[in-house]
Amino acid sequence: MHPALTVHSGDTVTVQTLSTCGPNDRLIARGVKPEDIPAYNDEVYKNYPADEKGPGGHILTGPIAIAEAEPGDVLEVQIQKVAIDAPFACNGFGLHRGFLPMEFPYSRSRIIPLDREKMIGHFAPGIDIPLRPFFGSMGVAGAGGKIGSTEPFAHAGNMDNKELIEGTILYIPVAAKGAMFEAGDGHAGQGNGEVDITAMETFLTGTFKFVVHKKESLTWPRAETPTHYITMGFSPDLKEATEHALRDMIDFLVEKKHMTRDDAYMLSSVAVDLDITELVDGNVGVHAMCPKNIFTASAVK
Repeated sequence: MHPALTVHSGDTVTVQTLSTCGPNDRLIARGVKPEDIPAYNDEVYKNYPADEKGPGGHILTGPIAIAEAEPGDVLEVQIQKVAIDAPFACNGFGLHRGFLPMEFPYSRSRIIPLDREKMIGHFAPGIDIPLRPFFGSMGVAGAGGKIGSTEPFAHAGNMDNKELIEGTILYIPVAAKGAMFEAGDGHAGQGNGEVDITAMETFLTGTFKFVVHKKESLTWPRAETPTHYITMGFSPDLKEATEHALRDMIDFLVEKKHMTRDDAYMLSSVAVDLDITELVDGNVGVHAMCPKNIFTASAVK
């Protein structure tokens, strides 16, 4: 797997990404104005390499190699800016897909107009949704190189974690030389669970700063927002995913806040929220949210 770009630890990169809404003709048939579709959408759908089977559901931008990154390191991804590049988003579900496939055994889709000045999505008359854009997929290569784009796991990937907005930091364990970071699956907003299998899918441009932490032990991706510490777990089984997220939160509190495991377990019960990230990507996700403001000035920050 050859990188599209090689940078160094400390470098900042701006990345354009496609939506999962499909090619121009499909969008135009749904009522999108041709001039509202970013020019590079048609270009990518028409000019993919001849030896590839063609764009799939996730068109990801990358990979970006960070020269210093090696297996056993941790890649810090500072999400400095997330910009919405189109005045629309799409949402849809398909036959045999989503969390309730037997109750919705057909396909439906809709275009959601986006007001990027007011940061509102007009879902329907009388229903406006505040926009919180984030990348549904951000991740690195697996130990064997290429890895599927559907299931999130230790490499991060298709996490669909709506907390990872502009101003947050993602930490990913590195499994391959160069880390090979990718981003895509842009969302203008989403509910926890992403139950019909799509969010407000749209085109995003992200600005990321990469920092390599040498020989730091990390099992699962972690994140930090201005208000919370976040741990994550992924598994085909929701109970197991929850256990992964909770155990990693306990480990975080022991390692970073110097708590005993007993105290960390109790604090997780009284102050930490366990949220379902998504339910529809093969591996389901759970993230644990620990508020920063519970740690007072006398505690270790």
